[in-house]
Amino acid sequence: MSPAGRIGRDVLTNYPDADIGADRRHRGLARGNFPCCPARLAMPLRSYPHTLELRHAFTIANFSRTTTPAVMVEFEHEGVTGYGEAAMPPYLGESQASVAAFLARIDPALLANPFLLEDLLPAIDALAPGNTAAKAAVDIALHDWVGKQLGAPWHRIWGLDPAKAPVTSFTIGIDTPEMIRQKTREAAPYKIIKVKLGRGYDEDRAIINAIRDVTDKPITVDANQGWKQRDEALAMIEWVAGRGVVFIEQPMPKECPDDTAWLRERSPLPLIADENVQRLADVVKCRGVFDGINIKLMKCTGLREAHQMILLARALGLKVMLGCMTETSCAITAAAQLAPLVDWADLDGALLITNDLFDGMTLADGKIVLPDEPGIGVRKRGAAQLKVHR
Repeated sequence: MSPAGRIGRDVLTNYPDADIGADRRHRGLARGNFPCCPARLAMPLRSYPHTLELRHAFTIANFSRTTTPAVMVEFEHEGVTGYGEAAMPPYLGESQASVAAFLARIDPALLANPFLLEDLLPAIDALAPGNTAAKAAVDIALHDWVGKQLGAPWHRIWGLDPAKAPVTSFTIGIDTPEMIRQKTREAAPYKIIKVKLGRGYDEDRAIINAIRDVTDKPITVDANQGWKQRDEALAMIEWVAGRGVVFIEQPMPKECPDDTAWLRERSPLPLIADENVQRLADVVKCRGVFDGINIKLMKCTGLREAHQMILLARALGLKVMLGCMTETSCAITAAAQLAPLVDWADLDGALLITNDLFDGMTLADGKIVLPDEPGIGVRKRGAAQLKVHR
């Protein structure tokens, strides 16, 4: 059986919901043969599903969950392994099966020279629209491999000072006042608290008051598009501004840029785009509407584009926040390599789960500490039982 055929077989074995047959038929690959790939080339990408278990139910304005599906990716070449990750909260529209199907599209010949990141990552991006978390997993794994081959972490390759990495916030989802107070006490080691709002004026105020019952630490607010009317949004922002809030993330629906621009002109606090910015092309659209942007690897296809987004945002005079999904320390530590470039970091995703697979970024008094390990800076834990594609 050809390498591509083995990939297809293992996708269907490990991800029974994956439908790669239609994709193969579309590209004339019904028998599992890559027309441009010699049969002798083995696929250097392996992957396995991993479900992230959250310490608490995570509730935002629109939904609640207790797990996050993820796919772990390994790129092995010349005896060196690079690690990557796709983490997929429901609103991304991806699944473990869709990630497996996307990985099956990748021609092994494309990865023959992994150092050519500026050529091969755009080529992978062009394989199919969307699939940003799947693309991020490959991007992270390739960056990890290249950094290991160069013997340096990516913050050093980019010429960044790790001492400039900021503190990270710790996120508290929407909950009852009693649970908010409990979660706030659990967040004692962290210098900034990020809280999810967007359920309505009374409930949102109760959440802020519950935090203030426990601590006077700075708060950042993420409304997740939950404030629908600009007058009500302004009233809420004016109220929280007097209670130690630093900025507001995505106050209004992404379909309402004019209302958000109106709100920005009147807001006493900076407004940061989240749902309104995913890829590089979205950054310029935020100028005049928001004061800054939140960049997440799972939305922007990985480190290469995240770095480009930061540079463009700076050129446009926008503040930059580096965020995450619930992720293992693999993706979190990869994102942290960019931390010295940003104003704020919200890289707590691995702190919110109980089954991390990696060691990487650490914290010292709430501040991000970048590891000296080469690549993205992670080490795999223990002996996880892996289902792999070979």
